[in-house]
Amino acid sequence: MDIKTYMQTLGRQARDASRAVARADTNQKNQALLAMADAIERDAAKLLAANALDMDAARARGLDSAMLDRLALNEKTVAGMAEGLRQIAALPDPVGEMDDLKFRPSGIQVGKMRVPLGVIGIIYEARPNVTADAAGLCLKSGNAAILRGGSEALQSNQAIAACVREGLAAAGLPGTAVQVIETSDRAAVGELITMKDYVDVIVPRGGKGLIERISGEARVPVIKHLHGNCHVYVDDRADLAKAVKIVENAKTQRYGTCNTTESLLVARDVAATALPGIGAMLAAKGVEMRCCPEALAILDRAAVSNLKQAAESDWDEEYLGPIIAIKVVDGLDAAIDHINVHGSHHTDAILTEDYGRARRFLREVDSASVMVNASTRFADGFEYGLGAEIGISTDKIHARGPVGLEGLTSQKWVVLGDGHVRG
Repeated sequence: MDIKTYMQTLGRQARDASRAVARADTNQKNQALLAMADAIERDAAKLLAANALDMDAARARGLDSAMLDRLALNEKTVAGMAEGLRQIAALPDPVGEMDDLKFRPSGIQVGKMRVPLGVIGIIYEARPNVTADAAGLCLKSGNAAILRGGSEALQSNQAIAACVREGLAAAGLPGTAVQVIETSDRAAVGELITMKDYVDVIVPRGGKGLIERISGEARVPVIKHLHGNCHVYVDDRADLAKAVKIVENAKTQRYGTCNTTESLLVARDVAATALPGIGAMLAAKGVEMRCCPEALAILDRAAVSNLKQAAESDWDEEYLGPIIAIKVVDGLDAAIDHINVHGSHHTDAILTEDYGRARRFLREVDSASVMVNASTRFADGFEYGLGAEIGISTDKIHARGPVGLEGLTSQKWVVLGDGHVRG
């Protein structure tokens, strides 16, 4: 079967299955999720053996250590997949919820009902655990899913897919409700993102190159973010002890995540006081600081090491490593302007004890998550109480920020009457 025919077949099957999943009640969906979790735990050895094949092939292809780290499964991550599915089962079911049901003067009731999107295509690289997470989130939100993992994880993803199908069958749901593409041919992605008759939305998870390609070529809506140039702004009314603690967490807890802080802005009136302590902490953690001339002079006088003068391109960079850009700014207005010009509209934070300035920052910074006196690392579905996330969106329409179960649904208007006619 050629790729186009294969993908069209998957699409038709997914569309048919989506109707069955949309009809399923909460108990049936939860039964499937719990059965998937049990199958993953039972087949842990099979999953690890399949992953070992992928790891051997990846090493032979010369993939870098970061990719190998994302690709690797171990007993802990397999257990985490099973636990993640159980957590999704424990979450409230958004499907069928009615909001704002109100009587109108005519006597009818008008409100909104939350409904599934339909068929969701998810394209991701490396991480095999995404297969279980995505399957669980799509199922609980009443959607069918077509999953396309990276070629480097083909064996792992198919092993996990077998557990997913077993869970669906145990609950009496069609196995085609979650389909994992079985070919590594890149043409499959091109077909998936243009099948507007069968696919309602695409969610890409991976590097900037992948997401740019998907966004540019897709003919169906895409929920995505390109990169995470997240900022922390230290206001001249900040608590500087809090500032050191927050910057340390926001930058150094994990380097390779999209909610890690990449740019630090410091108000001029407090820069000489704030920067030496922050700089000493970052240097001790091995973080390279790429500084504007003013920040560089302050840190150099304080004998802070690991300094470099910033290039203009540094203000737009997502480093995903132990590097941070540091700039001294005039104050709140300049910080907001800098973030809105150079940021990626992902997550940005202000550190201040001034309530009015905090409120202005919340209103005026155009990002999916805006924070006051908190680390940008909190921009996460689990931390937001969503239970899990399918990804993070910097788009403004439909879903913005961490996308959990509610982000995989839409709302339609419903009208309740009893023989009412319009006069």
